[in-house]
Amino acid sequence: MAFDYKKEYKEFYMPASKPSIVTIPKMNYLAVRGKGNPNDENGEYKDSIGLLYAIAFTIKMSYKGSHKIDGYFEYVVPPLEGFWWQNGSDTINYANKNGFHFISLIRLPDFVTKSDFDWAIQEATRKKKTDFSKVEFLTYDEGVCVQSLHVGSYDDEPKTVALMHDYMTANGYELDITETRYHHEIYLSDPRKCAAEKLKTVIRHPIKKI
Repeated sequence: MAFDYKKEYKEFYMPASKPSIVTIPKMNYLAVRGKGNPNDENGEYKDSIGLLYAIAFTIKMSYKGSHKIDGYFEYVVPPLEGFWWQNGSDTINYANKNGFHFISLIRLPDFVTKSDFDWAIQEATRKKKTDFSKVEFLTYDEGVCVQSLHVGSYDDEPKTVALMHDYMTANGYELDITETRYHHEIYLSDPRKCAAEKLKTVIRHPIKKI
C-alpha cells in the first residue's frame, strides 16, 4: 500500500477541531509564489496549482521511467498547502482577496533531492511543453505553531483563528507572523467537489513564548 503522509503524520495533517500546539520539523516542498485573488479563474493562484501538481506527479511516477530516485517508495501525493499574507499586516483581511500574496506548496518526500527536482522540471517541460520556471525547491523549517482543523467556508476561518489565538495566549504564547513566518493552510478537501460548509482545512499560525 502506498505511503500516505496524512495517515502517517496525523499530528501535522489531521488535527482535532480544537487548537493544539505543535512543532513542525524542516521539510522540503514544491513551491510557487504569486499574488491576487485566489478565486480568479485566470489568476496566478489557479495557475500555481496546475504547475505544482504537474511536477508532483512527474516525481511520483518517476519509478516507471529511466530516472531512478535513491530511496524511492510509492506514496500518495501530500495535500495542497498555502502560505498567505497581506503586506503590512500580521492578520488576514478576508474581504481584501485582491491583496493576497501566497506561496502554494506540496510537500516532497525526504528522498527527493534538488537534483531529482531539477530532473522533474526538465522532464515535465519536455513532455508538457509548459514553462515550469516558477516552481522552486523550497526547504522550510516552520517551528512552533498553534493549529486547528477548520470545517466550513474559507471566509469563516476567523472564528477558528480566534479560538487558536485564545488557546496560544492561555498557554503562554504570542503570535509570531513575520516576513518569513506565515498564515498556513492545508487543504484536506477539494472545493470543486465539496460543499463549502463541509470543507476541511488545517489552519496553522507560527507562535513564540511570551
